[in-house]
Amino acid sequence: MHENSGPAELPPPDPQALAASRALLERIGTELATAGNWISFARYMELVLYEPGLGYYASGARKLGAGGDFVTAPELSPLFGRTLARQVAQLLQPGDAILEFGAGSGVLAASVLNEIFVPYFVLETSPDLRQRQKQLLGDSVQWLDRLPERFRGVMLANEVVDAMPVHALTWTRAGVLERGVCANEGQLAWSDRAAEGLVLVHSKELEIEIPPSGRYESELALFARAWMRSLGRFLERGTILVIDYGFPAREYFHPQRSMGTLACHYRHRVHHDPFYLPGLQDVTAHVDFSALARAAADAALELLGYANQAQFLVNCGITDLLAEENPADPKRYLPAAAAAQKLLSPSEMGELFKVLAVGKGVKDSLMGFSHGDRSGTL
Repeated sequence: MHENSGPAELPPPDPQALAASRALLERIGTELATAGNWISFARYMELVLYEPGLGYYASGARKLGAGGDFVTAPELSPLFGRTLARQVAQLLQPGDAILEFGAGSGVLAASVLNEIFVPYFVLETSPDLRQRQKQLLGDSVQWLDRLPERFRGVMLANEVVDAMPVHALTWTRAGVLERGVCANEGQLAWSDRAAEGLVLVHSKELEIEIPPSGRYESELALFARAWMRSLGRFLERGTILVIDYGFPAREYFHPQRSMGTLACHYRHRVHHDPFYLPGLQDVTAHVDFSALARAAADAALELLGYANQAQFLVNCGITDLLAEENPADPKRYLPAAAAAQKLLSPSEMGELFKVLAVGKGVKDSLMGFSHGDRSGTL
């Protein structure tokens, strides 16, 4: 099987990266051959992101920062981590710890630990990113291979859920189809079949308005729901903070969003071909925060707050932290002000990114949701 041609404006990979992508393509081809030439998109996403040694998050390709494919909020400025640390500090009790999922380059952990002295754990599935984190953080954190049997404190998931595999679906007047992946004339392609099992059951829970085209495409995040339920089993007391781009269900499945939310990130460009260069690009879907909140409730977790990122950061004092910077020092102040603008602006990250807080045994109201709490929209 050979690689699919991508959008013309995308820069080509170097020969070593291309060879790795072709190896993953052969791995996918082998699985298709043994599965009747059809796998779910969720399985495909699992392979291209997490296949050991070959998947996007399991290989050595640079992912974050200017030399990678995208930039996350903690990398824009320490302001993000310092502001988040204020919320975390309010929630911690004696003997508590912080557990971060998918810590990226480690800059969020570094920013938080500069503000709070507390045991810090990282659960990271990417060997490459774990190595980068160790270079930055040294002995200040402890890495885990699995969830601890019991945990008290704060769990952080910043831009983690969007990278969890999703099932791709199409609603038609004749019924619900699951969009899967097949090999067609030597290239990867979409292939629809009738939805069944849990995918069909959960698809029927949604009220989908089918457009005049006769097709409504979107995603079902069963992996994310299972992840949230598992956290509820391990969390004895404390809070889970999920920060990611997404919507509540009424917006996620809005009639005008009939092409779904799948997107690919490659060299700071966004496109919509998930079959281009498998293993070399990030494949993501927006987060259905309503589904996450329901999964949390199923796990006996209480909804503590839901707001857009801008409101959350303002509530936690990001403007106060920015005011501490000296405007007379443009080398420090101007980058900090520009980063704050990107974090807060509705046209940048301020509105698209949301913060969801759920927990167990948390009595105090969270400062991050003191104004502008949108929990009622979930």
